[in-house]
Amino acid sequence: MKLWEKNIRRVVPYVPGEQPDKPHMIKLNTNENPYPPAPGVAESLYAFDTDRLRLYPDASAGVLVRALAKRYRVQEDQVFVGVGSDDVLAMSFMTFFNSDKPILFPDVTYSFYDVWAEVFRIPYERVPLDGQFCICKEGYYKENGGVIFPNPNAPTGELESLDDIEDILRHNEDVIVIVDEAYIDFGGETALPLLDKYDNLLIVQTFSKSRSLAGMRIGYAFGSRELIGYLNDVKYSFNSYTMDHLALAAGVAALEDEAYFQETIHKIVSTRERVKAELQTLGFTCGDSQANFLFAAHKGLPAKKLFEALKEANIYVRYFQKPRIDNYLRITVGTDDEMDVLLDFLRGYLKQEGV
Repeated sequence: MKLWEKNIRRVVPYVPGEQPDKPHMIKLNTNENPYPPAPGVAESLYAFDTDRLRLYPDASAGVLVRALAKRYRVQEDQVFVGVGSDDVLAMSFMTFFNSDKPILFPDVTYSFYDVWAEVFRIPYERVPLDGQFCICKEGYYKENGGVIFPNPNAPTGELESLDDIEDILRHNEDVIVIVDEAYIDFGGETALPLLDKYDNLLIVQTFSKSRSLAGMRIGYAFGSRELIGYLNDVKYSFNSYTMDHLALAAGVAALEDEAYFQETIHKIVSTRERVKAELQTLGFTCGDSQANFLFAAHKGLPAKKLFEALKEANIYVRYFQKPRIDNYLRITVGTDDEMDVLLDFLRGYLKQEGV
């Protein structure tokens, strides 16, 4: 080892989903929305005055903050925005998790949590999910330095009730509790109603899934004025101009078309429930996913073998070679046509394998 290497911060990085670019492929591995953004998004970009690009954007992202506050009926000083929910979450880890006590999150969950904890040198503990991959709320009653979990969870898709979330909050009023709601629009009830009761609650959402803007990178958080103020202090100490002009314009336009938003959500949920039932008839075990993906295991074939066979057929799904979930595939809900191709392949492959 070279002398200068001794002071390098080393972590095992997060591994993002594969981003292939092949003709006629079906991409169901990164939970992107299969439908385009609201029509107004394209119109806002076409109408944008490119001369403004020589100027810095508004550091406060005021136009988007105001639109979010109006849409979700909160005060503007209760809204924080960033470059995708990953940026918002990373800022939150830096801002709120600074105790010597471990933060708590599920043992099967979004795999960026432990990466951020390692990067920022935050002690952490993984709390096991139960046998149905649901959160055991009692596991969060212990002393800790903060709590974070997704709802619905990823990669399982399981949803926790608002009562259980409030129970976790009641047992953790002396630390920050972050509820990561990247998939909340596809099922379940947001924790937003709890903001008035708990000033230590931070709710993080994103435009990447339900609003079809994964490529634009827009994330946001809701919390008490105090929490959002602390987040902004860290943001302005780290990178003042996080949201660019085009992202701000696209985000506002997406929020303005509620009818299109509801239409695409309905299509994805309808397809999800149909495919969930069909996978079960093919011998798959599927949880009750309330996200825009399914978490499925087949009783007769290893997930890794299925993953490789699907990839050979230009159908991309996600496989995690990790304890407890190494026999599951996470399958993003695509269009009806895409999911029919997936189902047809699985029928043929399972018949070929004699299972």
